[in-house]
Amino acid sequence: MMDSTHSSDTTTTTTTLSHSNSSTSQSPASPPAQYGMANNAPVVVLSPCAACKILRRRCVDKCVLAPYFPPTEPQKFTTAHRVFGASNIIKLLQELPESQRADAVSSMVYEANARIRDPVYGCAGAICQLQKQVSDLQAQLARAQAELVNTQAQHANLVALICMEMAQLQQQQQQQQQQQQLLAMSDIFQNDWLFTDEACQGSIWDEPLWV
Repeated sequence: MMDSTHSSDTTTTTTTLSHSNSSTSQSPASPPAQYGMANNAPVVVLSPCAACKILRRRCVDKCVLAPYFPPTEPQKFTTAHRVFGASNIIKLLQELPESQRADAVSSMVYEANARIRDPVYGCAGAICQLQKQVSDLQAQLARAQAELVNTQAQHANLVALICMEMAQLQQQQQQQQQQQQLLAMSDIFQNDWLFTDEACQGSIWDEPLWV
């Protein structure tokens, strides 16, 4: 009886030691490789993502949050989690295709920051402010365009006035030239007439009074 008990204890002890040795011989599980976003390209990160680190949970291989909340940007997830909550973020990302998830995360982070800055209006307040700036700029643009049209009209009127003055000046110059030509021609005619008259008088007195 004592031999059977001793043999069973020995067997139990041997099994326990072998189990402990096999457990200690195994290396501890390394954290899974996650993916971050750097220059819109996936980069392997050998640490839990910022979301799982903040939520204090194990980051699995296909963590839906890892590509958009890398461990180097914890404030990004903290801000979004503070406003939307982790469950809502995960649900939204799971409902979207992968091509739209990055834009969705950027929108959530932007809206969360706006909500933290302005708890009453949030993103709507920023949109209203931007719309007001757009309206002000459109009014300034309309005034500038009106001033431009007015300036162009003034320029056109000034050009037309200058053209009219130049035309009048040319007409006056032509009239002066015509008058000068007429005066010159009249002087020539008068000189010719005097020369002819003198020539005629000379021919009359040169003739003999008797033959």
